[in-house]
Amino acid sequence: MRILYGIQGTGNGHLSRARLVAKHLQERGADVQYVVSGRERESLFAMESFGDYWHKTGLSMHSQQGRVRVKETLRELKMTQFMRDVRALPTDKFDVVVSDYEPVTAWAARLSAVPCIGLGHQYGLGGQAPRASLDPALAVLLRYFAPADHRIGLHWRPYAEHIAPPIVDTKMNLSADTGRILVYLPWEKQSKVTAMLKRLRGYEFVQFSSSLKDGQSANVHLRKASLAGFKQELCGARAVICNAGFELVSEALYLGKPVLAKPIAGQGEQLSNALALEQSGLGRRMADLDLSTIADWLAQPVLVEPQNYPNVAEHFSDWLLGGQWSDTAAFAKPLWGDMPKQHAHWQASSV
Repeated sequence: MRILYGIQGTGNGHLSRARLVAKHLQERGADVQYVVSGRERESLFAMESFGDYWHKTGLSMHSQQGRVRVKETLRELKMTQFMRDVRALPTDKFDVVVSDYEPVTAWAARLSAVPCIGLGHQYGLGGQAPRASLDPALAVLLRYFAPADHRIGLHWRPYAEHIAPPIVDTKMNLSADTGRILVYLPWEKQSKVTAMLKRLRGYEFVQFSSSLKDGQSANVHLRKASLAGFKQELCGARAVICNAGFELVSEALYLGKPVLAKPIAGQGEQLSNALALEQSGLGRRMADLDLSTIADWLAQPVLVEPQNYPNVAEHFSDWLLGGQWSDTAAFAKPLWGDMPKQHAHWQASSV
């Protein structure tokens, strides 16, 4: 079986879970060609898991200072290049396409009638999952962004039969509490984030971003984004402040870290994530970077037990190679086991 595996490169969440799946597919001797789009090749890092991957321009959202800009997104879509890439992709040489919400591979599969499996959080936003209202133009774009014949959605609760728990690194272990608050808000203006954190005296923060240089500013440790360094800080962090991307929040919940999520304004997936996080009792959201909201949360976080997610990447690899792709419920439903754990609740505590 030859597999074409597309990965949306915008942000790091899709790449993080794809690395986990790639490890299990490699162990099983699978023949896989990876395709990454949505980000410039030179800004990608830790790509060893994907071998000699193909890079395409793809499609991505335009955001500025924590807000999606719909007009700029539509204006900057490189549709001519996108269609060239779709038509040039040799999907006829593959038995199946897997799309982690990657549009070039998804549409190439659709046009060539090769079976396409959609794997990702975006495929789990239907059913009973909480859903934020969207700009109409953006809603249409997201609906047709990366179509799939068979969908495996990922979410924190089993909102539909095809939804599985998050794909996280189940080998992550809690380490000694550093007392630090991990802050990862890559879509915000970093100087603004640092200035706000410095006003929260009595707390120690470690702030990650690809635009930062390693250093320190008062009670804020500044760190340039790196895979190993970030995971190390996450495992020892006392709590997490982040945008509402699915993968990082899932990792924090797996480790039982209190989460305060600030969704990117106008970004439907993140708005929906933040809504689901709060409605399920797993964390708290804030609409804007607000000092008083952060201070209140630090004094009274949402406490959760570590969410005991199974090794979904391993199970998906076996299911994919088994070839019974139409029965997505048979894959997803058994993975919940005793999940979800009871809802967390607000209680007074210091972080």
